Amino acid sequence: MTPVSGLTPNSFAYEQQPLVKPTGFREYDARWLFGSELNLMGVQALGVGLGTLLHEMGVPPEVVTGHDFRAYSSSIKYALVCGLMAAGVKVHDIGMALSPMAYFAQFALDVPAVAMVTASHNDNGWTGVKMGAQRPVTFGPDEMGRLKSIVLEGRGRTAPGGSYHYVENFADLYAADLTNRPKLTRKLKVVAACGNGTAGAFAPRILEALGCEVVPLDVEADFNFPRYNPNPEDLHMLEAMAEAVRQTGADVGLGFDGDGDRCGVVDNEGHEIFADKIGVMLARDLSKLYPGSTFVVDVKSTGLFATDPVLNQQGVKADYWKTGHSYIKRRVSDLKALAGFEKSGHFFFNTPVGRGYDDGLLTAIHVLDMLDRNPTKSMADLYRDMPKTWGSPTMSPHCADEVKYGVVDRVVARIKTMAADGAEFAGQPIRDLNTVNGIRVTAADGTWGLVRASSNKPELVVVVESPVSEARMRAMFAAVDSVMREGGEVGAYNQTI
Repeated sequence: MTPVSGLTPNSFAYEQQPLVKPTGFREYDARWLFGSELNLMGVQALGVGLGTLLHEMGVPPEVVTGHDFRAYSSSIKYALVCGLMAAGVKVHDIGMALSPMAYFAQFALDVPAVAMVTASHNDNGWTGVKMGAQRPVTFGPDEMGRLKSIVLEGRGRTAPGGSYHYVENFADLYAADLTNRPKLTRKLKVVAACGNGTAGAFAPRILEALGCEVVPLDVEADFNFPRYNPNPEDLHMLEAMAEAVRQTGADVGLGFDGDGDRCGVVDNEGHEIFADKIGVMLARDLSKLYPGSTFVVDVKSTGLFATDPVLNQQGVKADYWKTGHSYIKRRVSDLKALAGFEKSGHFFFNTPVGRGYDDGLLTAIHVLDMLDRNPTKSMADLYRDMPKTWGSPTMSPHCADEVKYGVVDRVVARIKTMAADGAEFAGQPIRDLNTVNGIRVTAADGTWGLVRASSNKPELVVVVESPVSEARMRAMFAAVDSVMREGGEVGAYNQTI
């Protein structure tokens, strides 16, 4: 196969050679602009490359595939299927699906690998593939690096044995898996916001089957996303959910991202609850049933997982780990944790409350079960029961891809030196440093700040939180920002406090 690097977008017009832009291979999935960065021959080359990688890994060459609802996703999937079959892979096609439906299919159909065609909440024009070869985890940097090399260096190889099977009515099997259980005893009115994404085809009927009164919001499929981006971190989506909750008197608003693997929450008073705080609420609820459980959380998440008195009383162990759904998913599996929570809204419920992969609808069900087990309390009541903290959104100052990791290395070294010298940070002694992903520095009073490099954008990531006051949160932000800017490579923030 001809190597695919160095080609131009003109290749797309004639499909004479595969076009695959190297930057589309990310740390734990792949994303491209279809046409200018990837053509159908490039997708086929990707399929051959993935099949080749499965052979090299010693994984049985058998893959589940599906696609989201975008107009071009089906054609991309079939090009991928052609490449997989050429590489000797048996393909099980579940049709239009959510990403967690494809992950579920690995278990339901007993298939080791997955290749889900989706660009999630990215704007129309984008495409991508989420891949894995060891259920329930998905590819991380090592596997993505190997796949990139195979595809771009033209090392994909054909092999005999490829086949194709379309799985009829798989969505019904997925829905049955989530709903073949006792209905909720509490009558709940739920706003189901889907942002005109793929989840609109599945979420309302699944929630209704659980016994909810569903208020559908933007469930009609429209890949132009006319109202807002289907992203539960997007403020426009959260504001639309909040307005719908207030207008209808709903008990909770649940918002699903473009491919259904994340869920955002608005309480009955119309207030958004950041995903890491939802994680604390769910950890409180689940650890009553499973005391002494371990929960994995990413380094951007609230410090309450380690300090909340209810979690401490119930013997919870918190493991702060690298940001990224692939990292958290694998860590949950390795530690046999009960669940993993990522500030972006990727939640991973492990045995016996899930299978370890991220599923926005399963997250929604756990939120509803939590309300069902607390019949005298509203979502807002449960939120107010937690200790108050003052936290920032995820802030992203510009920093070029070529230098961002070097900047973070410099910040890590600088703060480590300050800690070793006994220097204060943000006006207090340093209590703890976590360097699994950038650096998270915690002061004596529990106020903390994080700096890490973005996995897929020319940006850094900054988050700060204080259990003491807004003033302490702002002091931590000033200290982190000052150290970060010492080299002059860091630009403006997308948003700030």
